[in-house]
Amino acid sequence: MKNFNIYEMVNDSIVKRLEAGVVPWHMPWKTASNFPKNLVSKKAYRGFNFWYLLSFGFESPWFLTFNQAKQLGGYVRKGANAYRVIFWKRLENKEDPSRIVSCLRYYNVFHIGDVQNIDPKKIPQSYDRDFNPIDSCDRLVEEWADCPAISHNAEYAAYVPSLDIVKIPSARTFFKDEHFYSILFHELVHSTGHRSRLDRHSKFRNLKFGSNDYSKEELVAEMGAAYLCAMTGIENETIDNSAAYIDGWLNNLKKDNRFFLQAASYAQLAVDYIIGNPTHNTSETVVDMENINSTSKLLI
Repeated sequence: MKNFNIYEMVNDSIVKRLEAGVVPWHMPWKTASNFPKNLVSKKAYRGFNFWYLLSFGFESPWFLTFNQAKQLGGYVRKGANAYRVIFWKRLENKEDPSRIVSCLRYYNVFHIGDVQNIDPKKIPQSYDRDFNPIDSCDRLVEEWADCPAISHNAEYAAYVPSLDIVKIPSARTFFKDEHFYSILFHELVHSTGHRSRLDRHSKFRNLKFGSNDYSKEELVAEMGAAYLCAMTGIENETIDNSAAYIDGWLNNLKKDNRFFLQAASYAQLAVDYIIGNPTHNTSETVVDMENINSTSKLLI
């Protein structure tokens, strides 16, 4: 297998999709009824509330106010987190009744996982389907001797550096089998940055969500996942999703095209580490951003 050619092929595929314009990235596994919703009204939250509640990665999408929980015969668990949902309230101007003033307000909701004593029949069940394992993907993971522990059936996908563990939702909740492996590969690439492996995380110290370092690490992980998908033969089912995801992080990095090249280098190091190829010296392999002309062009 000529790894360089595979990396080059995947990079070209991603760039072509970015040039063509990609659809917004979506979460490839399904929650109980897809989007965050209020359990009583069954209405999906919109605007900021939608993205805010979705960001917590709950498998079940249902939320309730304190009073709604009581109305359903339940109660909110002590110490539960409250999530603020915002809305605009229209108020009449007393001095000028024809003038309407909008005022931003909020109220608290609680996730169904923190509400107890509600009849299970009142809570729609999770999405579920048959899962057909893909041998080439399973073999890649099984043959990686330094693979971190993998916790299946989690509420969200994540790599936890402090525990050196990968969390991933049940494979049965993903829309496609290939998407399950793509997300798993993404988290495994994250794990190569651990200090006991390639120690990439020491270079990206601020991994707070939304920071530049976080964005760069996400870009490395998704590019690495795209390479692994190509190596296992599932890239046709995952490349568009990867391109859209990558485009989102590049936007956050203000279209730092030069870093795309550096991320590809870090990603290749991670993939070589996972598949057991001799890992090149990082100082020689990772693109040196100081030596790249600031006018270099990459069509993204």
